[in-house]
Amino acid sequence: MVFNWLHLAIILFLVVGILFAGGPLILASLVSPRARGGDIGMPYECGMRPFGSSWTKFGVNYYVYALIFLAFDVDVLYLFPVAVQYHLAEGWIAFVKVFIFLAFLGLSIVYFWAKGVFTWPHKIRL
Repeated sequence: MVFNWLHLAIILFLVVGILFAGGPLILASLVSPRARGGDIGMPYECGMRPFGSSWTKFGVNYYVYALIFLAFDVDVLYLFPVAVQYHLAEGWIAFVKVFIFLAFLGLSIVYFWAKGVFTWPHKIRL
């Protein structure tokens, strides 16, 4: 194998690339301030001191509420572009599409209401 300038350039770029990627990590580990104790080891909870252990179990109701909120929030996000472009549509097709979308949204609210999701102290039976 003949070692020429191209091989030297490749090895040089490889070494420079490794130094460029690893240099800031090594420099940060050497220069960064060291802080021990105090509030460093505490879990972050909105700037307030946490109450109790961080391993507290939550009921499944909270997760269901979060999922329902996320689903309805995404549904409302779909309505914004429709509302912006609605005046450009011709005929009844756009109205029918929006009506069907809102009908399914309303049916889902009725379904969740019938299941007792919106009643806070009840246990949810899925």
